Amino acid sequence: MNPNKLNRSARLLRCAIALLISGTAAYAGHASAQNTLAQTLESSRDALANAPFAGDFPTADSAKALSEELYFQRAVQVYLWSLPAVNLFAMKEGSEKTYGAGYNVLPVWKQRLNAKTKVTTPNSDCLYAMGYVNLAKDGPIVVDVPPKTQGILDDFFQRPLTGPTIGGKAYSGDFGFVGPDAGKGGKYLIVPWNYDRPTPKGYYVYRSRTNNVLVFFRVFFTDPKDLKPANDLVAATHIYPYGKRESAVPMQFPNGSTDPANMLFPHDGAYFDMLARFVEQETVDPADMDWRGMMAAIGIQKGQPFQPTARQRELLDKAAKTAFKMSKTEIWDALSTQPGGKYYPDRQWENVFAGQNPQFQASGTFTNLIQRDAYFTTAYAASPGMVVDMVEKGAKYPSTWRDSDGNLLQGGSTYQLHLPPNIPAANFWSVTVYDPITGSGLDNGQPLPSLNSMDKPAPNADGSYDLYFGPKAPAGKEANWVQTVPNKGYFIILRLYSPKEAFFNQTWKPDDVKRISQ
Repeated sequence: MNPNKLNRSARLLRCAIALLISGTAAYAGHASAQNTLAQTLESSRDALANAPFAGDFPTADSAKALSEELYFQRAVQVYLWSLPAVNLFAMKEGSEKTYGAGYNVLPVWKQRLNAKTKVTTPNSDCLYAMGYVNLAKDGPIVVDVPPKTQGILDDFFQRPLTGPTIGGKAYSGDFGFVGPDAGKGGKYLIVPWNYDRPTPKGYYVYRSRTNNVLVFFRVFFTDPKDLKPANDLVAATHIYPYGKRESAVPMQFPNGSTDPANMLFPHDGAYFDMLARFVEQETVDPADMDWRGMMAAIGIQKGQPFQPTARQRELLDKAAKTAFKMSKTEIWDALSTQPGGKYYPDRQWENVFAGQNPQFQASGTFTNLIQRDAYFTTAYAASPGMVVDMVEKGAKYPSTWRDSDGNLLQGGSTYQLHLPPNIPAANFWSVTVYDPITGSGLDNGQPLPSLNSMDKPAPNADGSYDLYFGPKAPAGKEANWVQTVPNKGYFIILRLYSPKEAFFNQTWKPDDVKRISQ
């Protein structure tokens, strides 16, 4: 190759790589900026594809640029792959920082979970209690579940724990109403995946592939003004090491409603420090060896300190910011393209659990990474009770971030949502607004970012409901209004607890959200 041409190619490569790494992490809303971004990326890809080799070997500049790009790309993919784990580990660290650590600590949002607690897509219309246990530290753990509750046991990749098969039905993850105790309460024994001791009588044994396990309660109420019965149910919970009930540390039930925690995962390079802490606490799953190799390639190894150089720190920060924005693109734009991604062909309501598989493996041949990324960048916890179609059991979560014209929802406009008569929810229904960046409840100035059927919104004469979303309530519609924030987007989840057949056969369908004023 001509030396001048080689040097010119090397200069172009260095320039393009710098643009790639800085430009990829940037986002611009205007068309001209988008065009510039697309052109920058295309030029950078051209430069990488044409990185000069001399004598059949990469030049020093090519080797450096390609190695840095490989490090960056691996970091992006590690971020996306580990989202379920880091999302949940961030919840654990945030909770323990605020409420303390231990199997006996079960924070309860005793006056419901408001927008001051930062966590992805919580439900403000039932009581939440969330604790974290560690099998490596405390051995097998018993969760003594009270009656009339509903909850989830997930490992820290947010996979439902493998439970027993009873009467030909295999259970996983769920306890309470949709679990093997069917709402009657019972003792759940959480053990490692390779536990080989005899199954003790009187226990539902659930196996975990990770040391850390999420214990997540939902408790329902019928009167939002009287939460004492629901709180009493949670307070009857006991969590303790197997065989040590009498010597166990007494239960604590900190109040998350009065002492909110920040349990969100990082969107920058701090994400990888959190991932390194998670890896250090966890067992090595043989199924994860290739991905552990990906982590090792960016410096994260169990038993080794995570000590990236200053340049690697710079790349990791840009990789995290890029991956986070990619994950948001997966939910806002790509999810609807997936099989079953839309509930209705003529409406904007999307299904974050299309395929009815809590591990996003409905195909039987692969994990749908688009669905997986879309869910875990914005939400947490998965189980059959959330995913599988069960008439008058579990729940469904139709979600929308677009109005009837296909435009993204904006907090400065006013919208109307019409729900036809006979809303198919045997327990209750609700609508909740969320921050599209964090996925947390929208901090809109109201006591709660939601409205539910128990709040007794005003129905129309035919039993239908018109609900309103906007910065101000339309005149006379205050009881049917959820406040939004000007100059900020949001999305809506319509929750149907114990959905009826009319939802599944689609004889009942919610209207699209319609903009009624700018």
